[in-house]
Amino acid sequence: QLLFVESGGGLVQPGGSLRLSCIASESFLSYYGLAWFRQAPGKEREEISCISSSDSSTYYVESVKGRFIISRDNAKNTVYLEMNSLKPEDTAVYYCGAQPADYCSHYVPEEGSWGQGTQVTVSS
Repeated sequence: QLLFVESGGGLVQPGGSLRLSCIASESFLSYYGLAWFRQAPGKEREEISCISSSDSSTYYVESVKGRFIISRDNAKNTVYLEMNSLKPEDTAVYYCGAQPADYCSHYVPEEGSWGQGTQVTVSS
């Protein structure tokens, strides 16, 4: 079974907003940091945000700072990514993944551990 299930993607115009959700099959939110990644066509997968489980401290890659907000709901085993002021450059498949500790170490999950991801397309 999939460790994570991402949803909430879709087609949106530039400047629009989307809210992505990622549900974990286990209660990882109680123990581990959780991160969002994205992969655009022809480009490498990159980490864009992370939230710790210990103190909920957050990390954002420079390109999304001020536009995206990561949050978590441990009771629902869910991590969210609120995306605002979307740009065409944000077009990608978005994935979530767990960190190996309660803090964000920028660990990239191994191949085979990824979920299906959710497609975000920002276009006029």
